[in-house]
Amino acid sequence: MSLNTAFTASLESSVAQLKADGVYKRLNYLESPQSARVRMEGRGEVLILSSNNYLGLCDEPSVVEAGIDGLRRYGAGTGSVRFICGTFAVHRELEAVLARFVGTPAALSFVSCWNANEGLTASIVEEGDFVVSDALNHASIIDSVRLAKSITKCATGVYKHGDLDDLREKLVANKGARRRIIWTDGVFSMEGSIAKLPEILQLARDHDAIVVMDDSHSTGVLGATGRGTAEHFGVMGEVDVITSTLGKALGGAAGGFVAGSAAVCDMLTQRSRPQLFSNALPPTVAASAMASVQYLEAHPERVRTLRENSQYFRQRIIEAGFNPLPGETPIVPIIIGETAHAIRMSEMLLDEGIFVTGFGFPVVPQGTARLRCQISAAHTRDDLDHAVRAITNVARKVGLAT
Repeated sequence: MSLNTAFTASLESSVAQLKADGVYKRLNYLESPQSARVRMEGRGEVLILSSNNYLGLCDEPSVVEAGIDGLRRYGAGTGSVRFICGTFAVHRELEAVLARFVGTPAALSFVSCWNANEGLTASIVEEGDFVVSDALNHASIIDSVRLAKSITKCATGVYKHGDLDDLREKLVANKGARRRIIWTDGVFSMEGSIAKLPEILQLARDHDAIVVMDDSHSTGVLGATGRGTAEHFGVMGEVDVITSTLGKALGGAAGGFVAGSAAVCDMLTQRSRPQLFSNALPPTVAASAMASVQYLEAHPERVRTLRENSQYFRQRIIEAGFNPLPGETPIVPIIIGETAHAIRMSEMLLDEGIFVTGFGFPVVPQGTARLRCQISAAHTRDDLDHAVRAITNVARKVGLAT
């Protein structure tokens, strides 16, 4: 049997064009655990400035050991989906810990937050409902809403990023809907901006709407103890449904969850297609993620260190003459402009021993390509000073700094 040569040639031509345009993405292979500094294949030691390892827990010994213990106790996995072949006790334990951590009655784990988001909307809405989403929401939310519209025939809308007047207008225009659901990120991953959660909650009360929030870049990051956007604003327990990831601050392995009422989680167990047709979260990941939450609860100073590092880097990069997007999160986007320029700077920085990713269209709008710098509690001040010097040197070489 031979491959369809015309199909393969078409793909090869498209890939070649990406390379010619300077927007081709290359994978870099690590030979050590994710940390502030890693060993990269062919490059030796590299400073990481592009990881979601916000709390530095990817290689925390207690987190690693918990994963190993989970593997020994439960084996590699369930071998099927949870309702068919049984679920492990570690999943129930993890879900109880997560619910307590984010301040909801219940939680349900998924193999990724993408899967959690993907399955959520279509499982809780029906024809006659209206779902409205922030324009800069994560791709998983966008796809979830599109999928729900296709499956349930619900009505959908998009409001301008952070524009509460636009959101209000769309809620008023759909006051006849059976239910109104507001979807928002807690922290917007490409901007580093924080949702105006108290105001969104007030609009939801005014217009009898349900608030669903993806807190993936907030969990372990915002709030005095890292419990996310709701803790940051002092409104824990007021968000109807929270989704988040275990693959960023909480150990960085994989996995996601939905947290809300017991009824929400039960309905997802009954209806969510990613839950019904995917194997459960591997027990080693469940165990390490649970250990990450427990570690964070015992060491809230990690959150304080992350916040201090983020403020320090932001101030230093401004002093160096750059104008990052304003914010108070560990995501510090430096706008470059053209996609090819951002990717070229990323490649040049890697030659300097700094791994920071350049993002461009279609991930971000045309003309707003950027270096998205991400800070970790594991970074030292020397690490951050070194990164600022390298970014400044590369910017001068490409004519973007004097």
